[in-house]
Amino acid sequence: MTSETSGTSNVETEYLEINSKEAWPVLYQHIRNECGNYAYTCNESKKPQNRIFNRYRDVAPYDHSRIILKKGPCDYINANLVRMDRAHRQYILTQGPLANTSGHFWLMVWEQNSKAVLMLNKVIEKNLVKCHQYWPLEGSSNHIMMFPDVGLKVEYLSKTDASHYTTRILRLTDVESKESREILHFHYTMWPDFGVPQSPTAFLQFLADVRQSGALDQNVGPPVIHCSAGIGRSGTFCLVDSCLVLIEENGLNSVNVRDVLLEMRRYRMGLIQTPDQLRFSYEAIIEGAKQLPSNNVNINTNEVRNNSYNPVEAICNSLLEEVEEDDEEDEEDDTPPQPPPRGESLVKSEWIPSPTSDNADISSPPDKPLPCEPPSYTEPSTSPPPANPALVANNLHDQNSDNVALPGELHNDGENTFKASSPPSSPDTKNELRQRNLAKKEKLAAQVREMKRRQKETEEWQQLKRSLFKPLSIGIGAAIVGGGVIAFCGYLYLRG
Repeated sequence: MTSETSGTSNVETEYLEINSKEAWPVLYQHIRNECGNYAYTCNESKKPQNRIFNRYRDVAPYDHSRIILKKGPCDYINANLVRMDRAHRQYILTQGPLANTSGHFWLMVWEQNSKAVLMLNKVIEKNLVKCHQYWPLEGSSNHIMMFPDVGLKVEYLSKTDASHYTTRILRLTDVESKESREILHFHYTMWPDFGVPQSPTAFLQFLADVRQSGALDQNVGPPVIHCSAGIGRSGTFCLVDSCLVLIEENGLNSVNVRDVLLEMRRYRMGLIQTPDQLRFSYEAIIEGAKQLPSNNVNINTNEVRNNSYNPVEAICNSLLEEVEEDDEEDEEDDTPPQPPPRGESLVKSEWIPSPTSDNADISSPPDKPLPCEPPSYTEPSTSPPPANPALVANNLHDQNSDNVALPGELHNDGENTFKASSPPSSPDTKNELRQRNLAKKEKLAAQVREMKRRQKETEEWQQLKRSLFKPLSIGIGAAIVGGGVIAFCGYLYLRG
C-alpha cells in the first residue's frame, strides 16, 4: 500500500511513523549530528568589540551569511540572511535586540528595505528579559523613539489585535534625509520559549496574514524575524513557510522536511531548538498543506515512496553506526567538552550598561540563569567535536580563543568556566571525560535499541493480525475453529 492509496503524503507518513515510535529526540539528534560537519566560521562574533552585541555566548552569526551594516558605529549585528532559493524565499533571522543594539536593529531594517518585522517572543518571559523594548508603545507620551547613534527614529501609528498576535504599523524615518517608510510589526504573543503554539491553526492564520501583507514577497527586502536567540521559534516559522511554498508549487511529495532544515542551517546555526519544535513543524506543514487549493497539492505518483521505507529505521541504524565508530576515537580524544547550548546552563547574557549610558536599560534585571528546556525531554549531547583544530575553533559552541570573558559568563563555577587554552591534562580529568562521553553514547544507544524493539513488536503484531484474520478455505470444521480463535482473541482484546 502506498501513500497515494492511503490518502497520505510522504510528510504525513513520515510524521506518523516517527510519532508512533516517539522518535522525535532521535531524529532531532540526527539533524544536530549532520550539522556538526559544517565548517563555517563565526570569527566576527568573537572579536572583543563585538561580543557585547551578542545576547547569548553560544549563538553567533556565520561569517559567510551575516548581515553587514553599512552605516553607524560598527558593521556587526547578530543576524544572518537565510536563503531558500527553491522556495523563492529570503529571511533575516536575528536575536531579540539588546538595549545597545536596538539602533543597529532598525538600521538593518532600513538598509535591507524590509517591509515587516516578525517578533515571535514576549519582552519578558518567565521573569527574564528576553528582548529589549525596541519600538514605541501606544501608551507613551509622544509615540516616538529616537536612535541617534544610527540617525533613525521610530514612530507608533496604529495596531490591530487578534487572539494570538498583534499587528502594528510603525513609521521609520531617516533623520538626515527625512525619508520615511511604514514598517509592519507582527507580534506573535502566544509562543512560549523552547515551546510550541497550542495548535497549528492559530499559527497558520498568523502565517497567512503575514503572507497577505506582502512582507514575504520578492519585490521587497527580506522580513526581519526574531525571537530571543533568533534560532528556535524563528527557525520553525521559516521551515514551515518554505515547505508550504514548495508543496504549493510542486506537490505534496516534493518536500523532505529534514533536508530543508539542513539547508537552512547552512545560513544560521541551530535553527529549531527542541524535538517538540521539530514535531510541531511537521504538524503545521501537514495541516497547512490540507488548506491549500486541491489543484496545487496533487500527489506526485512518481515520488510516492512505498511503506517499506522506514525513516526511523534508517536514522536508528545511522546513529548506531556513529556510536560504534566513535568508541575507538574517544580513547585518543582529549578535547574538552563544548559549552552547553543556550537552554541548559548558560546565564542570561544581556549587556547591562552603566546608569549613565545612553542605552541604559533600567528594566533589565541582573544576570540570572536561563530557563531550561521543558523537563519532559533532556536533549542528548552533541557528537564529539571534529579532530581538525580548525573545525573545532569554528564550532557552534566554541571556546574563547583569546580568553576574553563573554557577557554573563561565570568564572567562579568550574562547570561553566571554559577556556580554549586550558584543556584538561590530568589523568583523572581525562578518565572523567571518557566516562562522560561513554555514558552519553550508552544513553543514545539505549534509546535507539528501544525504538527498534517497539518497531519489532509492531511488525510482529501486524503479522499476527494478518494470520488470524486470513480467510480459511479448508473446510467447515476448520472455519468454525478459526472463527472460534478469532472470537476468543477478540474477547481477550476487549478485556485488555
